[in-house]
Amino acid sequence: MQAITPMPACRTRRLLGALLLAATCASTLAAADPGLETGLTHALQLKKGTTARVGTSGKAIQAYMREGYVGKRPDQRFDYTDYYLLKKPASFMGHALVLIEEEYITQYIGCCVSPGVGVTLKVQGSTQKLQAFARAQRCTLRDPVDIRHELNEVAIKTRMPKGHYASLSCRERDAEREEP
Repeated sequence: MQAITPMPACRTRRLLGALLLAATCASTLAAADPGLETGLTHALQLKKGTTARVGTSGKAIQAYMREGYVGKRPDQRFDYTDYYLLKKPASFMGHALVLIEEEYITQYIGCCVSPGVGVTLKVQGSTQKLQAFARAQRCTLRDPVDIRHELNEVAIKTRMPKGHYASLSCRERDAEREEP
């Protein structure tokens, strides 16, 4: 019978460290509850033959709040828009969701409220699916976006990692614009 020799302590620690790192990476890359993404997608989609959206942005954002993906209050309100930075990783159409915007009026402060919702994503791979969605749902896709500049413009102080970002806006003005 062969004797089993114990694993050296340093090797055991490395193995445990590797397993912990793997588990952390797996949970970091895991998408938010698919129901959250579905609710947000509905808030961006048009009802057939109208300029109204299928779902409501408020309900979609409240679902992200309940699950702790965004704060109970917006990180900033600027003009008519609430800005919610994601607190933990979530995906949207295969990209990392970093910001949700909701534009609405509570009090008239001047011209041009355009109710609706927008998202900013850290792009992972191709944006073809986003482009097709934007065309089909009469949204505006801005790609690339300088996220640092955009956040600075609305007085949000945060560090964002360098990368390729895109912004999808599905507001009333986007749905009403003339087809190209």
